[in-house]
Amino acid sequence: MTTRTLTPELLHKINAYWRAANYVSVGQIYLYDNPLLKRPLRISDVKPLVVSHWGTTPGQNFIYVHLNRVIKKYDLDMFYVAGPGHGGPAIVGNVYLEGTWSDVYPNVTQDEAGLKELFKQFSFPGGISSHVAPTTPGSIHEGGELGYSLSHAFGAVFDNPGLIVACVIGDGEAETGPLATAWQSNKFLDPVTDGAVLPILHLNGYKISNPTILARIESEELEQFLRGCGWAPLFVEGDDPNTMHELMATAMESAIKDILRMQSTARNEDNLTRPRWPMIVLKSPKGWTGLADRGYVSRTSGTHAGRSGSSGSRPPSRELDEKL
Repeated sequence: MTTRTLTPELLHKINAYWRAANYVSVGQIYLYDNPLLKRPLRISDVKPLVVSHWGTTPGQNFIYVHLNRVIKKYDLDMFYVAGPGHGGPAIVGNVYLEGTWSDVYPNVTQDEAGLKELFKQFSFPGGISSHVAPTTPGSIHEGGELGYSLSHAFGAVFDNPGLIVACVIGDGEAETGPLATAWQSNKFLDPVTDGAVLPILHLNGYKISNPTILARIESEELEQFLRGCGWAPLFVEGDDPNTMHELMATAMESAIKDILRMQSTARNEDNLTRPRWPMIVLKSPKGWTGLADRGYVSRTSGTHAGRSGSSGSRPPSRELDEKL
């Protein structure tokens, strides 16, 4: 009998948190008012100009909640570097759900009024940017400046042996020169005196207007490429939430155990063999959980940026927010 990583109760809680994070994210992108949908949506509730990227957001929320699980279980010193461009709704939303945003910005309270303020300020005049900017508590990487996430992650862990940085890399970003070179940074990582980087390559198939290379090549070829760069990739692929939660939890568990074991071996047994560090390849749909009709597209490059603002005469679909 196969032992599952997640109990039914923990699976339910993780999925509930993920859905909440998705709702808070899409609310930031679209909503100007009516944050809890207490009445039917009107055109005036929706921002006149929608500027952000939904496509990467549900995947980043999915990663975030699974990182939180292993942080709590193993008492890790870890932070998250968000590489995909303009994925700000995900990180801002999670920081708000955790309470940190309200601690730093007391005007954004943990109630309906605070949620309205959070939604209104996002990518809005006088508010905050659509990417992970210096205004985001704990941020060391400017989202949207593609190509440097992995380099920044390694820079954070050098001479910092207690730290693990989970670095989320978009498949569009993975096509840049700086990121392609940064895969080799593991050659400089000392398991005794440095921390560890856990790259999470998020393949959702599309960049700003086209399919991406790494999402289109065969899995065997991708694995050979990553192994050739010195990594041990773990693959998580699918679209059914319950199945994907279990797959991701299992992969995350394996990766963290491998990192801790490699560090312990190097530090306690004087083993100087260069480790082949783990990484995770997450293959999930672009705009995961979004609607494929009514003008809200998923699984295409159309979800890369925000769509369906209030420029039309038809009220936006309440189903969109309820679905998420």
